[in-house]
Amino acid sequence: MKLIKKNHRSELRDFWVLWSTQSISQLGSSITAFALTLWLYEKTGSSLGTAALTICSYTPYVIMSIFAGALTDRFDKKKTMLSCDVFAAICTIIVFVLFRTNCLAVWHLYILNGVSGLMNTVQQPASEVAMTLVIPEKYYQKTSGLRSLSRSLISILNPLIATSLYALAGLNAVIAVDIGSFAVAFAALLFFIKIPESGSAKEENILYLAKDGLVFLKENPLLMALILFMSGVNFVASAFDAALPGYVLPNPKGGSSVLGIVTSCAGIAMILGSLLVSILPKPKDRVRIIYLTMLFSLSTENFLLAFSREPVLWCIGQVIGWILVPIMSANMDVILRTSIPVELQGRVYACRNTFQFFTIPIGLFIGGFMVDNVCEPFMRIYGDVSILKACFGTGKGSGAALMMFILGVSGSLICIITGRKLKKYQYHEK
Repeated sequence: MKLIKKNHRSELRDFWVLWSTQSISQLGSSITAFALTLWLYEKTGSSLGTAALTICSYTPYVIMSIFAGALTDRFDKKKTMLSCDVFAAICTIIVFVLFRTNCLAVWHLYILNGVSGLMNTVQQPASEVAMTLVIPEKYYQKTSGLRSLSRSLISILNPLIATSLYALAGLNAVIAVDIGSFAVAFAALLFFIKIPESGSAKEENILYLAKDGLVFLKENPLLMALILFMSGVNFVASAFDAALPGYVLPNPKGGSSVLGIVTSCAGIAMILGSLLVSILPKPKDRVRIIYLTMLFSLSTENFLLAFSREPVLWCIGQVIGWILVPIMSANMDVILRTSIPVELQGRVYACRNTFQFFTIPIGLFIGGFMVDNVCEPFMRIYGDVSILKACFGTGKGSGAALMMFILGVSGSLICIITGRKLKKYQYHEK
């Protein structure tokens, strides 16, 4: 038994270092993003204005992902990740300087988030391929569970740390933590991690390589169907994310600290889900698991938050909505990694990013727009109608509750209609 454990540690040595240090860096970045959301809501009081911060990050990510994947397959993964980290750190430092000199404006954040999003566009597929190259195939499900675990911990810790640091020491301390976490990850990647070559051709035209990813997905309808299904899920989830601050912050029982706690509950749920992934046996039908978990999540959380007025129920709703996400993610991850040749993964993952995540900025925009310009005005005019008042409450935030009800209906329909189409596909694991 000891020999087996020692072999596990040896075979996964680069994974442990890369996973742990990159997770630290992601925590730092998430803390800054959450604190900037609080700062921006204080400045604008707008759900759409706050959501626009994330929209600016995701728009270049969606538009440029196809070409970023081609770059990933053409160039050295380690150098690509290091270069992107440096540019993202520079953006954070610029925010720090602007804030310290009292020059920080909302439009600065939008531009800098756009640049950071562009860097993430290139880094993310490089990181995915790097993980494939350092993880033996027999450990894919186990390491996927661990990666879900780290994302869960980040989801728990980042709002709590961000709200605490922001309240006690302001944005200065938040950004200092972010820069420190970047230094740890950068040093570890530069000095302690060796990423093998993927064997992809380095002299091919970027446009030709990008086309390869599109062709591969076209020739694999199961992967394309799963990706489009998840794009619908992401639309609803991102609209929910845009509505949540407008629901919790103005509520008499809400506020920034409550928003941090409610957001953290999603991370707690994902930790539980990640632990389930680590102990569950290989399922007979991974596609069915993906469909059913998302149907359960979207058909419960939105309705519970829409109709409840107590922070405890909001937390329960987050737990119910997120506990099965790591199970979905792990099964999706295994299907992708075992279906896509490693030499094509960068460009295929990048195409996946475009098709699966293009709905996120759209969802954020529509969610924020609907809350600010449709649902809140509607509830101001008709909020005294007894059934609306009983269901969604009164005052600022009731429109966000109405929006969550709409998202609950939309999410359930997406899962039922699209999920039925997934049943005709069969995935055979190698």
